Amino acid sequence: MSHREILEALSGLLLVLFVAMSSSTIVSTALPTIIGDLNGSQTQYTWVVTATLLTATASTPIWGKLADLYSKKLLVQVSIVVFVLGSVLAGLTQNTEQLIAARAFQGLGMGGVQALVQVAIAAMIPPRERGRYNGYLGGVMGLATVAGPLLGGVIVDSALGWRWCFFVGVPIAIIALVVLQKTLHLPVLRRDDVKIDYLGATLIAAGVSVILVWVSFVDDSFAWLSWQTFAMVGAGVALLGLATLVESRVAEPVVPLPIVRRRTTALAILGSLAVGMAMFGGSVFLGQYFQIGRGYSPTEAGLLTIPMMFGLALASTVAGRLITRSGNIKPYVVAGTIILVAGFGGLSVLDHDTPLWYVGIAMFLVGAGVGMSMQNLVLAVQNTVALKDIGAASSTVAFFRSLGGTIGVSVLGAVLAHRVADSMADKLAALGVHATGDSTVSALNLSSLPPAIQHVVRASYGDATGHIFLISMGIAVVGVIAALLMKPAKLRSTVDLAAAKEPEPALVGAAK
Repeated sequence: MSHREILEALSGLLLVLFVAMSSSTIVSTALPTIIGDLNGSQTQYTWVVTATLLTATASTPIWGKLADLYSKKLLVQVSIVVFVLGSVLAGLTQNTEQLIAARAFQGLGMGGVQALVQVAIAAMIPPRERGRYNGYLGGVMGLATVAGPLLGGVIVDSALGWRWCFFVGVPIAIIALVVLQKTLHLPVLRRDDVKIDYLGATLIAAGVSVILVWVSFVDDSFAWLSWQTFAMVGAGVALLGLATLVESRVAEPVVPLPIVRRRTTALAILGSLAVGMAMFGGSVFLGQYFQIGRGYSPTEAGLLTIPMMFGLALASTVAGRLITRSGNIKPYVVAGTIILVAGFGGLSVLDHDTPLWYVGIAMFLVGAGVGMSMQNLVLAVQNTVALKDIGAASSTVAFFRSLGGTIGVSVLGAVLAHRVADSMADKLAALGVHATGDSTVSALNLSSLPPAIQHVVRASYGDATGHIFLISMGIAVVGVIAALLMKPAKLRSTVDLAAAKEPEPALVGAAK
């Protein structure tokens, strides 16, 4: 493909990626208002995000495997349609349970979009040149993450109401469908002898779901050491163990273990887990911190998240161009993960009185760390596999990145809920208050609470937020270690591996 043809096709792919990314960031700013309006709890707040990430995570390997077998263009279009239907359903919900279900359905389409855009780009562009185009990709993702919170805040504060946070992406997605139909032309690989490993995907989704449900309710509905804990954790581990067994025996696994065992892929997976937590956890809980903990409006909260999004867009674009120029990827991934740790370290001391300039600097570092490492971890893996495996390899890294985000949001949300509950109980007891009165009113519905109680809620959320970023900093250190252990390699200049090239050695032992 010529440079012009690539840019034309890339325009449709970037447009649909913008829709998927902005849908998450729009909701992240609007979510405190949405949950307050629907009288939801902090646990439900977390699960509105977790449900989307969980289904996106579970479906990502399937989308990637299908892309190795069938029309990548058709699959992108199907994922857009699923995403649009989920967006409409989410906008029509009447309670938090319906919203969680609609967001789970929306996540199926979102997982397809995020995985297949990477796959389509890899099928068109050699890894050496892909760094430059990944810069465009990072720029669009940065734009989506900057525009999303702002747009979400404006919509919530306007006469349209929060439901339009879900409806607004529908016309853009339809435009993306039309653009892709005219510009995206990729070769179709058809293999009639292949079966998709739905059993493995189901077992993985079920195992992760059981563990996340346990995380949400442990130390609240039941104790850490209880029969419920042993039953749920045991069931989750057993399901994941069975999934690993299935994946090792089927002809076409959704998570190909030979690829996962390669050194670069295994280390990229570890790094992606940390980056996934940063990308999703940061946007979800910072939006809540500014609105609930600091008392800013949704629009103001969107404006206050700009430093993080600007850091992501700037670092992604600059790093992408430098990687294309040099052909070296490891130094930028290492630098990105170190910057990520520094950013989380800065956010770990947040309370409800932290100066905004300080918060902005820490958020910029988090964004820059994500921008330098997120796409480049995928690129490092793509550089080591043949074109026929590009879909499975790309979606495997995306799968674990989404899994990191899913687990991160769920675990951090549970920690935040427990710390907020304990802090509120102590502060209310100091005021001589042992209940908020109307138990049907959510603590997140601040406008329905007395002024004194509002102050307690804000202080509790503001002071508890720093603790979850301290946990994030510890996990991000794992990303630094993984990046340092990655094998330095020059990016190849061909779309496919040379036929004579030996496979990359496994992380433990040698694979030939």
